[in-house]
Amino acid sequence: MRSAYKELVSRLIADSPFDIDTEMEITGRVPTLASSEFLTNKEQGDWAEAVILSAVNENSREFRALKYGRDDSLAAGDPGFAEFYRAYQDELNDIGKKPDILIFKRSDLPDTQEHDLNDEELVRKAIAAIEVRSSSFRSLKYAEFMDTRTRRAESECERIQQLILQAPYSEALAEKRPELYRMIEGASVDTFRELSFKVPGWRTSQTLRELNAYLKDLKAQMKVLQTRDYLSITPKLEDIALVNRWIQRFGVPHYYLQVFFDKAYIVSFEDILRITSDPKNEDVVFSVEHNVKNQGKTTIHLNVQVGKEILRRVDMPTHRSAMKELERGRLLFYVTFQGGKGYLDSEIFSQEIINDA
Repeated sequence: MRSAYKELVSRLIADSPFDIDTEMEITGRVPTLASSEFLTNKEQGDWAEAVILSAVNENSREFRALKYGRDDSLAAGDPGFAEFYRAYQDELNDIGKKPDILIFKRSDLPDTQEHDLNDEELVRKAIAAIEVRSSSFRSLKYAEFMDTRTRRAESECERIQQLILQAPYSEALAEKRPELYRMIEGASVDTFRELSFKVPGWRTSQTLRELNAYLKDLKAQMKVLQTRDYLSITPKLEDIALVNRWIQRFGVPHYYLQVFFDKAYIVSFEDILRITSDPKNEDVVFSVEHNVKNQGKTTIHLNVQVGKEILRRVDMPTHRSAMKELERGRLLFYVTFQGGKGYLDSEIFSQEIINDA
């Protein structure tokens, strides 16, 4: 079964329309300076992993979750960080990107024993590998906000459309830009999501100035409809290559799990590859972007709704301010998270992870 899984992933990557370099080597300079945002994001990520570990271990008698990925408190600027970072690069180039959590059958992992996860044969006994991602959103509130914003933009597009198609603006637009007139005349709520035009700079009459303002407003509302409006799971193409490297070595089925402050969603690695290989899905359930926050690297934004709701509820953690003093005396202030709880959907856990094992 593990060989079949490795072959499936290899085939899906080979069929991907994206340039995924499975032989890539990680290089680059060692970061020299941490930031408050980096430290807060790390704390939030550690909290999300703890929520998943507890949710599985407190709700399953047959399966056990163990933390597997790197767990180090060093940050750029700390003594020893350069050595740590270079060792991490070597690890990525050797075995690939370790998932954050491994799921085992308890029968393969007795509680009474210490477990060496550097033992590759033990790692191969895992039934699932989970990459945990955290988000600073409440997913339900975000969805409600975006739905309201979208409905408002749809209504505004229709309202402005009707104004433009009335005299004297319709005659002016038909005369000055007949192709734009026909486009707006034939537009609907659905096509406003796809149309584009350049706003003219007309100023020679009151009618043209007002028409120009309406066109500008219409384009602004169209932009709302054309902007990604879903929360996403965000694997970088680089990550996909490094996850594949780990899979080819260990053969353990891999999942991405996105934790919000109210719910969490899971999607399998092979589903990510399948969905993003289908052109019909682009700009519908996924988009490809070059994010500043991801160092400009090519990043897939996959709608979390294609996944399954594995934590049906998440209790908010408490949060506190913390401070880190760097070696040369610089102070970084960041946020730590304690407590909170995730409520595992046992049926989804069984369907998505156990049945695939």
